[in-house]
Amino acid sequence: MKKIEIDDELYAYIASQTKHIGESASEILHRLLIDEPGVITTVVSAATVKEKPIAETVEAAPAPAASKSVKTSKASAPAVNEPPAIATSNAPASAADEQVLLNNISKTALAQFDKRVDQFLYILQQVFLQHPTDFSKVETIIGKNRKYFASSKEELLNTGSSTNPKAIPDSGYWVVTNNNTAKKLAMLSQVLQILGYSDKVVNTVTENFDS
Repeated sequence: MKKIEIDDELYAYIASQTKHIGESASEILHRLLIDEPGVITTVVSAATVKEKPIAETVEAAPAPAASKSVKTSKASAPAVNEPPAIATSNAPASAADEQVLLNNISKTALAQFDKRVDQFLYILQQVFLQHPTDFSKVETIIGKNRKYFASSKEELLNTGSSTNPKAIPDSGYWVVTNNNTAKKLAMLSQVLQILGYSDKVVNTVTENFDS
């Protein structure tokens, strides 16, 4: 595999195109440049590539083998990775539970925190308080050789010394925090989906966090 060096602005754009946890930087570029041609032609050109190491890559499980085509002589593009396997979601959350969560994770509530990571931890805390028993399902959210949630700091450190685990307040759970906003948004979306929240709640919570 070849490596390239890109500047911060281009890296930030690539990271913002993450569609699911486990999608690597290479897969994002492959999707944008090959699977969805023309998507970023107005944003990046060959002239924008500068020499600077990528600070962080989005981890992914090994890509499945590319399927063979019988209708073309060109090599098939590598198959796009599926999101990590997760536990079946709970029964849909009640309308009352959803409204309580939305009230607790409003833009006003998040505004009390200066740091994005503190907002991230607060949202996870509020979700835990709604689902203290079923919250263990979030431990199924994993990447390549890395867990994103665990019941101890040591368990996360064992999968990487740079994971920067932080405790989710009042929960007994820990979460990896050395990831960008796009990846945190993807993690929050999967947590809410696993615990049975509607698309409306998922979208509202992630929009409040990203605002």
